[in-house]
Amino acid sequence: MNEDILTLLEKVRDRTVSVEDALLKLKTKPFEDIGYAKVDLHRKLRQGTAEVVFGAGKTPEQIIGIIDAMQKNGQTVILITRLSEEAAREVEKVHPLRYEKAARCGIVGQPPPPDGIGKIVIATGGTSDIPVAEEAAVTASVLGNEVIRLYDVGVAGLHRTLSHLDDIMGASVIIAIAGMEGALASVIGGLADCPVIAVPTSVGYGASFGGLSALLSMLNSCASGVSVVNIDNGFGAGYLANMINHIKRT
Repeated sequence: MNEDILTLLEKVRDRTVSVEDALLKLKTKPFEDIGYAKVDLHRKLRQGTAEVVFGAGKTPEQIIGIIDAMQKNGQTVILITRLSEEAAREVEKVHPLRYEKAARCGIVGQPPPPDGIGKIVIATGGTSDIPVAEEAAVTASVLGNEVIRLYDVGVAGLHRTLSHLDDIMGASVIIAIAGMEGALASVIGGLADCPVIAVPTSVGYGASFGGLSALLSMLNSCASGVSVVNIDNGFGAGYLANMINHIKRT
């Protein structure tokens, strides 16, 4: 059950919140229509994580309006993905913003301390994959996870991967990010005893077809326990890793 709903119900049980107040909180409108966007206010109640703003294609003014609506309704930490540096400069004139250039992400508010069940390891095949990796790392960090970065550990030099066996074996979930032929995910999947999320990137020469070769290789991985997200989708990988890392042990 979602933590916010569970906490609310526990307060009703303990009589620190009345049934009427709890009902009012649950009945509060699920979204706010600000004309160009319908800001989802119940996402954290439904999914455990509040709405994230996709910055690409939005004007700075639109992003500012969405942040206003979120903050007015109690969201204190806001992640904005695929945010250009130019747009970030305009937004930070109105809202204090930390801009992560490599990840192309903006963060409003102070992220919570890590409270996942373990560590999320993010590994890249090469240095050129770092922008996608940073999007995943920032996403996971903002959602309350401890992140370990293993960059440039691709299979062209397998000894680089094997030098981090302790981190790989100790992770609760691993994000393997690679372009070219995407072999890193299978290698890590064959070493780790935890879920592996593979992220193909658009890094590579002509026959990589903008990441399609890596995507197909990862989908056809012979290693069990490897799942795959879309090309360059660091956010999706970081979000999924967060969900896995917050599943309670029974």
